[in-house]
Amino acid sequence: MATSSGELPKLLSDADLVSRCQQGDRDAQGDFYRRYRDDVLRTLYRVLGPNGEVEDALQDVFIEVFRSLPRFRGQSKISTWLYRVCVNVGLQRIRRKRRRPEGYTSLKEDLPDHETPLRALERRDSSRQVYAILDTIAPKKRVVFILSDIVGMNAKEISDVVQSNALTVRTRLHYARKEFYRKAIESEAWLRQKDAPVDARGGQS
Repeated sequence: MATSSGELPKLLSDADLVSRCQQGDRDAQGDFYRRYRDDVLRTLYRVLGPNGEVEDALQDVFIEVFRSLPRFRGQSKISTWLYRVCVNVGLQRIRRKRRRPEGYTSLKEDLPDHETPLRALERRDSSRQVYAILDTIAPKKRVVFILSDIVGMNAKEISDVVQSNALTVRTRLHYARKEFYRKAIESEAWLRQKDAPVDARGGQS
């Protein structure tokens, strides 16, 4: 939107935009929403997965953001703080729904012949299969796995988001990776056993 002189208004810095939001400036809140909406959507998708009701969660995030912004003191970057809100909202939804184990079963049914679960990461619909496994992993381990192995954060960055020390983050990540890849390998073994030829006596050859 141009000013009366025909010049574009100067883009507010993050700090100035937050300050105006804290003062209850509705225009600033609209600008804040438009500036961060896509980042929030991407984060929610990564936390919740393709079947995670991301649009509903988006509303929850910004309700919490504008409720909590008056208490924001700038001790962390606004992007880190937003990640924290997204993760908390995502965890609340995961815990409420605590997806059923059928998700893991459907992963095994959907894997094509002769394809390992790890190679499934390269497929166009891989996210659905990855999250089928992640749905079976405890929320706190799931979150650090996503922030590390999908988002690409290091342990210090993750600790800032989840508000745990780096050692706790590394421990959760270790067990999350171990569980994830064990289940991925088990799904491949299940598929191979299911598709093994059956001999005349009714057993698998």
